Amino acid sequence: MIIMSVDYGDVRTGIAVCDKMQILASPVCVITEKDRERLAEKVKEIAIERKVERICVGVPQNMDGSYGFRSEACREFGELLKEVTGIDVDYQNERLTTVSAHNILNAVDVRGKKRKAVVDAVSAVLILEDYMNSIKNK
Repeated sequence: MIIMSVDYGDVRTGIAVCDKMQILASPVCVITEKDRERLAEKVKEIAIERKVERICVGVPQNMDGSYGFRSEACREFGELLKEVTGIDVDYQNERLTTVSAHNILNAVDVRGKKRKAVVDAVSAVLILEDYMNSIKNK
């Protein structure tokens, strides 16, 4: 099953997909779009192009396990995606994925504008990897 992950942001949203065997998660792009409806349509286009069968939206969870206002925004966007694409949407804890993405980009010496352009896609890859691991462990 091909799965797409979405690292939803107010301005930039990272997209990643896995292969059909769910072995490799790869970054696709970062979409710069503030309007949720237009963003959902752009995600839909990628989902159709990539033959996506499930979407996973990253949801931030606080260190104490609770969910804040940002989590609600991510879940609302996930529901919009489900409505627009007709594809089932799951949610994955994305706590610290952006920090991890920055650490990865530090390790490969990606800085400045290049970093800003890819950090959300790297975060989407990390969300997707966690989601795939959670499926395998069920």
